[in-house]
Amino acid sequence: MKQFILFPLIFTFFILVPILTVAAVEDTNNHKTILVATYHEDVTGDGQKEEIQLKGIRFSQDSSYFHNLWADIKGPQTKQWKIVYEGGYKPTLQFIDLNHDGINDVLFQSATNETSDLYSYQFNTLKNEKLTKLAIPESYTITGKFKNNFKAALTIDPSKKPIIIDMKERKTKHIHQGIYDRDGKLLKETKLLIAPITFFEPAFISKSKGYGLKSYQQVSGANHQDKLGTIEAFWYFEKGKWIKLNQEWNASN
Repeated sequence: MKQFILFPLIFTFFILVPILTVAAVEDTNNHKTILVATYHEDVTGDGQKEEIQLKGIRFSQDSSYFHNLWADIKGPQTKQWKIVYEGGYKPTLQFIDLNHDGINDVLFQSATNETSDLYSYQFNTLKNEKLTKLAIPESYTITGKFKNNFKAALTIDPSKKPIIIDMKERKTKHIHQGIYDRDGKLLKETKLLIAPITFFEPAFISKSKGYGLKSYQQVSGANHQDKLGTIEAFWYFEKGKWIKLNQEWNASN
């Protein structure tokens, strides 16, 4: 887990430069707690910047995987909060107002594998000093299958006609896999592999709406190495839920 004319932005300016990175700060049950990064950002809406420390414990000394990750947030007074995250590689935080309440939210990202082709996310708000976890967009309605004559049909919107994908350049592989005969007749019903959304990035929607998220979702043929293309979608958080504004299909070269 297409368009208005939307211009997705890579939010290097929302990813604050950390003061400290990957420093061992204490020992917890014989495992060192690593200070991954320190940020300063107003996430409560009180006009004062909180100190946000992203910390983790690695699976082992020679591993880059953090099996425990969390953020310690300290306010200017004595208030403190802790956000617990799933484990992962290369964790980062971004600060941007995604729920449009005028206060920057905390968007966590980490890779779920070393190749960084699948990411985990968490979206929290701390408005008025109340810590709340909000949902991340999910896509359920995408389906696809192989068709006769070395083609595939991909449905990304149930209200619209399927997208027809020409598979002739892959026919030798698909014949060998027993999906087609040499004349392009489909020998067995085979569905396309629709991966979950693998990556999000903040995206500018419009001056009136502010920011949303752009998602990337991989579609493959008979196996995950048989990459056909990517579904890119824009999402907007409104009235407590994510709305898909637009999406498009980008075939692999």
